[in-house]
Amino acid sequence: MVRSVSEGAGVQGDGDRHLVDAERRRGRGTRSNVSGRFEAETRETIDDGWESVADLPAFKTTVHPETARTVITRNDSPDISFDQSVNPYRGCEHGCTYCYARPTHCYLGHSAGLDFETKLYAKPNAAELLEAELAKSSYKPATIALGTNTDPYQPIERQLGITRQILEVLEAACHPVAIVTKSALVLRDQDILSRMADNGLAKVALSVTTLDRRLARAMEPRASTPSKRLQALAVLSAAGIPTAVMVAPVIPALNDHEIEGILEAALKAGVKDAGYVMLRLPLEIKELFREWLATDYPDRSNRVIKLIKDMHEGRDYRSAFGLRQKGSGPYAGQVAMRFRLALKRLGLNESREHLRTDLFRKPPAKSGQLSLI
Repeated sequence: MVRSVSEGAGVQGDGDRHLVDAERRRGRGTRSNVSGRFEAETRETIDDGWESVADLPAFKTTVHPETARTVITRNDSPDISFDQSVNPYRGCEHGCTYCYARPTHCYLGHSAGLDFETKLYAKPNAAELLEAELAKSSYKPATIALGTNTDPYQPIERQLGITRQILEVLEAACHPVAIVTKSALVLRDQDILSRMADNGLAKVALSVTTLDRRLARAMEPRASTPSKRLQALAVLSAAGIPTAVMVAPVIPALNDHEIEGILEAALKAGVKDAGYVMLRLPLEIKELFREWLATDYPDRSNRVIKLIKDMHEGRDYRSAFGLRQKGSGPYAGQVAMRFRLALKRLGLNESREHLRTDLFRKPPAKSGQLSLI
């Protein structure tokens, strides 16, 4: 039975009654599916004695087409290294418990919990829209980032191929692209990326959160295993494609001890650049992550949350630029120092790969008329 609760009641934090049965969420990251913050009512599943909650169907992945009107998203954030991005998908089947994009699903009337990783949206016209936007007389080339919100190589990309279509448009236009992913599926597009890299137009970063396969399985249930990600970095590096590793997120008392080990493994894979981001807990994520900790790592839960709050002046999160990704205070400073020392010892980040924009050529107008430039 699904019961509606008036606004303000039955919100997250009410205990175990919001947790979804383990069999129904098998292979998923979060533990609940509480209604989004914009909904007038919240809904919860209860056993009223007539039908067993255990008989409810498991969460299945569904993909809905989204006919977008624009595809390039721009930002002016001073602590992000890119000005514009393209996201082929909304929601992400990788199911990372800590994903900072989860709250965006609430704008669609969904939950940031299990809905985010099962009710996915794809933009089948993304490549067409991108080509049209690049063709505008007002467009000025700057690196386009893929994977800034949800992963462009999540499992549904195998069938839909929207990310590859986007890369084909960018290659034809000699337009620079930077990719961030947790998936070894990026190797499928090695042919395009190699050709682009030969002209200084592509680089790829893989996020490696942990080297512990068990921890990765618990936190990122449908992402590639850590060994597969490192193997992908090695293959891309050997092909001459500039690569980077992101140690992200660094979670206090859970994977923070692995910073140096991840960097060393990435160096062996041919990586030359590295970065890190501390765990962020805005909006719904703060409760979703606590639920996950309580079920999977109850012995560390209090310690993890205490250290997170220590980085944010007693709060779960601060959104201020310069603080939201790194935090402040003694613990945050210690992590930053360890990272800097490891970079220096390993010779990482000694030179940055700057992608070229001078080769850009606007796609031809749809009328078929060629540019006079």
